[in-house]
Amino acid sequence: MYYGSDAANFALLLARVWIAIMVFAHGWRHVKAVQSGPGMANWFESLGLKPGHFHALMVTGTEIAIPIALAFGFLTPLCYGGVCALMLVAMLTNHLKNGFFLSSAKEGYEYVLTIAVLSIALGTLGPGKWSLDKVIFGLDSFVFDPKKALIVTAIVGIGGTAAFLGAFWRPPKKDQAAS
Repeated sequence: MYYGSDAANFALLLARVWIAIMVFAHGWRHVKAVQSGPGMANWFESLGLKPGHFHALMVTGTEIAIPIALAFGFLTPLCYGGVCALMLVAMLTNHLKNGFFLSSAKEGYEYVLTIAVLSIALGTLGPGKWSLDKVIFGLDSFVFDPKKALIVTAIVGIGGTAAFLGAFWRPPKKDQAAS
């Protein structure tokens, strides 16, 4: 990847910061939900993610911590992999059943899948020169090697999703979901 262009470095910074703001804002909303009572924990349990309180806290913490590191361009492939995993878990546990399109009536999966795919692509491209990764690791690190960055991002994103769902997700049976 060529990082000599200020335009390319600006584009990578812009993407990193926007994804970070978006995920952080979502996490901040979850902080408020967790503080207001058991509603979010109960919702996670209704999706088949038990214990619900644990998952509410973990998702909220992840949505607060990852964006901070991502905005500064620190461990970028890992952070984008984490965002990808958050989105894929959301898609599989909640959005997939609602169809593709996102609308005010239903939460389809087009948005979360788009963020997951973009996270893998952006994790592969790296953080750009304007990042802590460049300062700490230099341009010769795995963070700036597209093949290695793709592997790291995909393992964290896709592999993390599979491991998480395998360990924690027990989808409710159709008759349980109806009641």
